[in-house]
Amino acid sequence: MMNLRNDFPILKTKLGKRNLVYLDNAATTQKPDCVLEAMRRYYEAQNSNIHRGAHYLSRLATEEHEKARQTVADFLHAPCPREVIFTSGCTAAINLVSQILALSGMLQAGDEILVSTDAHHSNIVPWQMLCERTGAVLKPVPLTEALQFDMLAYQQLLSPRTRLVAVPYISNALGAINPVKEIIDSAKRNNPACLVLVDGAQSTAHLPVNVQELGCDFYAFSGHKVYAPTGTGALWGREDLLEQLPPWLGGGEMIREVSFESTTYNTLPFKYEAGTPNICGNIVLAEALRYVQNIGLEKIDAHEMALTRRMYDGLSELGVNILGTREKRGSLISITVPGVHHYDLGTLLDQMGIAVRTGHHCCQPFMQSLGITGTTRYSFALYNTMEEVETALSATARALDMLR
Repeated sequence: MMNLRNDFPILKTKLGKRNLVYLDNAATTQKPDCVLEAMRRYYEAQNSNIHRGAHYLSRLATEEHEKARQTVADFLHAPCPREVIFTSGCTAAINLVSQILALSGMLQAGDEILVSTDAHHSNIVPWQMLCERTGAVLKPVPLTEALQFDMLAYQQLLSPRTRLVAVPYISNALGAINPVKEIIDSAKRNNPACLVLVDGAQSTAHLPVNVQELGCDFYAFSGHKVYAPTGTGALWGREDLLEQLPPWLGGGEMIREVSFESTTYNTLPFKYEAGTPNICGNIVLAEALRYVQNIGLEKIDAHEMALTRRMYDGLSELGVNILGTREKRGSLISITVPGVHHYDLGTLLDQMGIAVRTGHHCCQPFMQSLGITGTTRYSFALYNTMEEVETALSATARALDMLR
């Protein structure tokens, strides 16, 4: 993967006399030349509003935008592009589902929503808001002592009142890969009408995704974690379900006919895309997905796993506490060090040219369950190298010598 680094201009940046070692990819990824060029190409040669214009630029922009939707559908192995709704990211996608379920009347007082203990706030707070509106009850699924999703506890929590299960494919705080297929199958066996949403923020850039094989009802992801710009992302949902559910935002492309007496709504996916979308961002998101597809997710995963295992083993030798097991994890590692604050470690690493993430990673309930305030997180992408891993390990050892 070494030659891929040349595709990313920012990786050629020097921090003083040091090269940038960027290990904060779970927060956001860097952007390749093809993505940057696609942004420029859109505004220089394609810029126009879409769908309703009669002129050439509008037709061109519309064509490119809808091709982008097909690209997202293909990437997720969705049955058709009508099921792909462009959003500003994973958070917006999950909130969209929460809001339309609140409007639908599908959940009643006493119904239950299950979420994982290590869920991101974006996969907790929208469901709390849904519970406030409907009287439903939010129930966290605990983790095992090894900090894995507790399938036994989950199956015991499932009940006739379970209406929604929402889980991350990969935990952004732990790096654990959750048994999503098994989670979905258990929910559907318990109640075929139970809805399952998969938070794909941390999985989409690393693992192949086939929403049909998973059997979920919704899949959400952010573009900026898969080499696309910030403010991009998508929600996939089953067509029959999206047809049944009401729209949320009103105006713009989501209408078919408007009068002062009544309004009829547009067909999918436009029913859920009110106003002018992020046309450039959506087109460029597709460019980023094609970049990943051309490399191959299996190849990316194998490369990143080699880096992650070496980092795990190296950190183990330094005597730090690594959250979670070596296996069944994605390409990120979170650590705590007794007597060392995560921010202090991150600051020293930054001074050595190593970019990591510190804090609670938007997983405060999980951190509270462990009795900690945060961790130091190392996360990898396709452009990272084994040399960078060794550099980061050496820097971590030096930093710990200063802090302990």
